[in-house]
Amino acid sequence: MRADKRPQSCDVTVYSDKGSLALRFPKRHNPLWEQLDGKSLNGKPKCLGIGKYGYKDNPEDWKRAAQLAIALEADLDHPEWEKLFDPTLAKYGLGGGKYSKLADVLQLPGAKQPEPEITAGEMWEAYLEWKKTVVEETTFKDAFKMMSNALHGKVWHRKTGKHFQSEVNLSTIRLDNKAEILIAVKAIKIYRKTYFLNELNRAFEFCKTKGMLVNPTTENPFVLDNFSTPAVTTQQKYASKIVNGEEKEWHEVLDEKELENDRRAFTKEERDIIVKAFYESSQTGINQYAPLIEFYFLTGCRTSEALALTWKDVDFERNLIRFSKSLGVTTKKIKETKTGEVRFFYFSNNSRLKDLLLNLKDKSSNNLVFPSKTGKYHSQSSIGKKWLGSKHPRILSDGTEIEYYYPGIVRQLADEGKISGYLPQYHTRHTYITLTAHANKHDNNALLYIATACGNSVDVILRHYLGVSEKTGIVEV
Repeated sequence: MRADKRPQSCDVTVYSDKGSLALRFPKRHNPLWEQLDGKSLNGKPKCLGIGKYGYKDNPEDWKRAAQLAIALEADLDHPEWEKLFDPTLAKYGLGGGKYSKLADVLQLPGAKQPEPEITAGEMWEAYLEWKKTVVEETTFKDAFKMMSNALHGKVWHRKTGKHFQSEVNLSTIRLDNKAEILIAVKAIKIYRKTYFLNELNRAFEFCKTKGMLVNPTTENPFVLDNFSTPAVTTQQKYASKIVNGEEKEWHEVLDEKELENDRRAFTKEERDIIVKAFYESSQTGINQYAPLIEFYFLTGCRTSEALALTWKDVDFERNLIRFSKSLGVTTKKIKETKTGEVRFFYFSNNSRLKDLLLNLKDKSSNNLVFPSKTGKYHSQSSIGKKWLGSKHPRILSDGTEIEYYYPGIVRQLADEGKISGYLPQYHTRHTYITLTAHANKHDNNALLYIATACGNSVDVILRHYLGVSEKTGIVEV
């Protein structure tokens, strides 16, 4: 069978014979290999297989083999080759064969055991030290803590409320053990796994750039293509879809993002039904959230912005609210608004919003506009539970585990048919913008004010809230 060869960049050549890749060394290296092998090469060049991951049909394996060839030649031809060349071949990712124990018996000048490659855990910790300086504290505490747990094989058990150690611990695997890393990553189950893989990929490149890898030829085992599956398969892409009860071919269906726009909103009547239900609820602790929910509907502010609001941010003389900060979801620390901008929201003297704020101010002895019962910040999770509902596991006296579900106000209203459907709490923002924009759609100044007050743009309001078409008849002048 004829050997397969490809263009080479050094004298140590890569070739394929019988489906596997190997290296062929120039004859000037024969004296060394004859000493290592303990026999004569009879004038023939030394050939060395690169292991089970060297397949001729894999372009990545050819690339890896070429890198090994360059690294080996650089060490062997260096004036101080005795200090650089590793006779065990572990430095080049080829350890484990018959050469793995040679360093114990050969007394080559300068020969020493190579350092092992760093582990995925060591790589990750170094990356986190840098990452925490460039991302929001909330993001770091939420997302990266979850990813760290996944890396170390810690799995959350919802019923016990604790983590347990799984058999898969990616953090202990060395970066040059590509096969084990592939197996471990595939076994990890984590929310937004692609995000996790992207961060692992960045972590490897970060450590490589900082010179932290023991072996410069170690390949990145976290290349996304090795793990990812298409978000939409070919079968799904070209499958027919049901639209308004009618089956349509894929090419007849509008973009799904347009069909199911994230900026859906409640009607004005539904808004008032929801607010009233919060005020009149007989459930313990629900009505304390009523003013907050009403405030969301009347300002369109983001959830975390209202939680951080203090009375210093409300100016009753000029009738304005200053949104300059927000509350970190998990850190409970004050940070900038999402856009990093300070916004002013104006209200009129006889407005429903001013009445709400004055009523709260009269009863308040706290610096916060919307304090919890303990006088501290509300948590977004508690708001979500009152809005959507919550599940609570219980263990009966006989040991049986059951789960109770307590529907939230809006979920219950939707189930009872009192509103047309359920939408998450964030849609209070979309409801305010939608209702106000439609009520002022012929007033350009009003639309500009809405965009500025809500941290949006007129373009977004026109396109996504008012549905203004891009096609229009231009009067030529």
